[in-house]
Amino acid sequence: MKRARPLSLPPVCALALAALALAGCNRGNDEAEAIATEVPSAVAAQGAGGAVVESEYGTPVKERVATLGLLNKRNNLTQELVLKPGESRRVGNVIVKLATCERTLPWENPPETGAFVQVFVEERADAGQPLTWHKTFSGWLFKNSPSLNVVEHPVYDVWVKDCAMKFPGEEENPEDFAASNKAAKPAGSPEAAPSPSASASPAAAAAAPAAPATPD
Repeated sequence: MKRARPLSLPPVCALALAALALAGCNRGNDEAEAIATEVPSAVAAQGAGGAVVESEYGTPVKERVATLGLLNKRNNLTQELVLKPGESRRVGNVIVKLATCERTLPWENPPETGAFVQVFVEERADAGQPLTWHKTFSGWLFKNSPSLNVVEHPVYDVWVKDCAMKFPGEEENPEDFAASNKAAKPAGSPEAAPSPSASASPAAAAAAPAAPATPD
C-alpha cells in the first residue's frame, strides 16, 4: 500500500501564506492598541485647573454626557469619545479628559455647546529624550465657535459634538408636544343654556291654571 505524499508548496507560495498570516496578527495587535483605555496614574491625578461650577438650572454636572471627536491626522482616523465629567479615555498615545460640559439656556441666543477638555500626548521633547506625557491643551472647546479655542497639535485634533443635558421645561418628545399645541380647537364661544322660564312659550303660560286665591 502506497503512502500519500505530503502536499508541498513552492517556496513563493509558502512565503506568501506566511506574509498573510503575519499581517493578520499585526492587524489584531493594532486593533488592541487602538482601544486601549488604561490611563497613567500621573495623568489621571491631574485636576482640571479649576473648580467645576454647578449651574442653577439644568442637569447636575456629574450626570451630563459629552460626545467629543478625536482625529489622528497621520492616518485620517476619526473616533467618537463619549465621556462623563471626570472620565478619561486613552487611544494609543493620546489621552482626552473631560472636566464638564455645558449648553446655553433654551431661551438664550445664539445657542452654544461647550466642554472643558484636557488633552495629553505621549511624545519626546527631543530626539534623544524618552517618551513622556505632556499636557498639550486645557480649556473650553465650543461646538458652534471652534475658532475661539483650538487644540494646536501636529497629530491630534479634538472638538465638541454634543453635551447631553436637559433644562426644566424641555419635553421628552418636543414633536409630540408641538403637535398637541397645534391641534384644532372649537371656534366661537359656547352658548348659554336657556333657563326653564325663558324657554316656555307664551301660549303655554296662558294655558296654565291660575293659582287659587288664599282665603282671608
